[in-house]
Amino acid sequence: MTDLDELAAIIPDGASVALAPDYSGCALEIVRRLICRGIKNLDLLGVPQLGFQADLLIGAGAVRSIEAAAVTLGEAGPAPCFTRAIKGGQLSIKDSTCPIIHTGLQAAEKGIPFAPIRGVLGSDLVEQRSDWRVVDNPFDQNERILLVPALRPDIALFHAAKADREGNVWIGVRRELMLMAHAAKLTVVTVEEIAEQNLLDDDLTAAGTIPSLYIERVAVAPGGAEPLGLRGCYETDRAHINSYAEAASTEDGFRRYLDANVRQMASGA
Repeated sequence: MTDLDELAAIIPDGASVALAPDYSGCALEIVRRLICRGIKNLDLLGVPQLGFQADLLIGAGAVRSIEAAAVTLGEAGPAPCFTRAIKGGQLSIKDSTCPIIHTGLQAAEKGIPFAPIRGVLGSDLVEQRSDWRVVDNPFDQNERILLVPALRPDIALFHAAKADREGNVWIGVRRELMLMAHAAKLTVVTVEEIAEQNLLDDDLTAAGTIPSLYIERVAVAPGGAEPLGLRGCYETDRAHINSYAEAASTEDGFRRYLDANVRQMASGA
């Protein structure tokens, strides 16, 4: 267990960071602290896509590259800072798909250098990724198969409903968070609350719990995913996200949003 500032300090400049999608568990309280600290040159991996928290980091100049299946604010439309950065040539992108990202993380989870997948064969995406390989299936010479490298990010960062005092973290049905924790070198998590009982001792919570073996640090942050939602705890503030999308459509509007909604919130104002 640690506090929020100490947890944020674990993430250095230049780190590769796996982030949850907006519908899963986003550690916005830590993202705000990283932006206020002036973190730079992050390589973001969307599991499998990126959204609001990534757009904040991109707009703040904290991101060097991304790999994701999509970058979007969902019903609020395109991610404005991402769109601006791509058009301006300020951001490197590795275009990918949901199955590819999950396959790469599963390879890292298993400690193997690559994993095979079929689904992307035949698309022009294969031609754009020099780090993927199309080879003969060693068990069937009449078939070709795609090999993708393991994805092993430096940091997995997410927010969850609760942890216990042993450091086990309950994620419920959000299995992508389990995959992130298994694949990453370090996993740091914020939670809504600390449970007094061991989450692995109860059959009702054990299956949805990441053992502390995979968790580096946990910090308590009630409302730590807001303005995004957290399953079973609170809903996404749609009005806030829509307001952000409008404000961040210009550079000046994004800066005003940052001052009012990121710097002040991170400082506790």
